[in-house]
Amino acid sequence: MSSIFSKIIQGEIPSYKIAETEDFYAFLDINPLAKGHTLCVPKKEVDYIFDLDDDTLSGLHLFSKRVAKALETCITCKRVGVLVIGTEVPHTHVHLIPFQHEAQMAITSLKLKVEKEEMEEIAKKVSDKFLEMN
Repeated sequence: MSSIFSKIIQGEIPSYKIAETEDFYAFLDINPLAKGHTLCVPKKEVDYIFDLDDDTLSGLHLFSKRVAKALETCITCKRVGVLVIGTEVPHTHVHLIPFQHEAQMAITSLKLKVEKEEMEEIAKKVSDKFLEMN
């Protein structure tokens, strides 16, 4: 059975897409810890990050780095933090969280409510920056 992330990648479920390559997909988290909270996933559905083959694992990190650089130019933040928890959805994913305070990195913190229009604006701005960085 396909994970929710596979369904997002295939376009069966809408998302606020940030970036896409042949092997990876990035989109805004709909329950963000901070504005711009983004998930980076391999298109290959593998549950546990350390079960990825070496090329996919390194590719995911390089893709995530590029997305993080785009995020930090568009979202006011101290830096973009990285979390890999891997238990919420059985599909490897990297959380990129633009934060001002380290407490925003706590995955169990209350989630923000960000309106659809603002999510669309953030996604477009970061996506445009990601494409510029090519």
